[in-house]
This record gives sequence, structure tokens and C-alpha cells, in this order.
Amino acid sequence: MAVVEVSIIPIGTSSTSLSDYVARCLQVLQQAEGVKYELTSMGTVIEGELDHVLSLVRKMHEAPFAAGAGRVSTTIRIDDRRDKPLSMRGKVAAVEAKL
Repeated sequence: MAVVEVSIIPIGTSSTSLSDYVARCLQVLQQAEGVKYELTSMGTVIEGELDHVLSLVRKMHEAPFAAGAGRVSTTIRIDDRRDKPLSMRGKVAAVEAKL
């Protein structure tokens, strides 16, 4: 199981507002099975099998183009732990337990 943070930024749009493009990217995740996700103010965190998540990120990257963006910049960060189970909630809980 991997935890992936993705930030997709449409460039070359007719407006400075990007929420419509973000919503289109999230629709890809809403239709997907086998993943959990959390929208944050600066990106989206996705939990699932790495190959599946990367396939979804590719579809998310394409969504702004389909909506008319001329250019898209996507940043991906991957936490892929193999020695024990990994989850979004588990990562947060580990830090909170130390506070």
C-alpha cells in the first residue's frame, strides 16, 4: 500500500480560479475503486496500491487538458513502505501519539 500526494496545476487557462479543474481531477478518484483519498488545500493525498494510484494520477493529469487547459504541471510525492502496513491515518496517528 502506498500513500501518494499529488498536486495538479493547470496553466494557460482563461481564469485564475482553478477549483473547477480540481473538481474534475477529483471526479477521477470518485469513480475509482480500491483507493482512499483526502483533498487538502494544496493537493490530494491518495492511498492504494502503487500501480493503481499512478494510473489514476495519469488520468487526473489529463482531466485539465480535457477541460481546455493549455498546460498542466503535476507534482507527485510517494511514500511506499514495504516493512509494515501504511495508511494516511496511520501516518498522522504516529505523529499525534508523540505530541
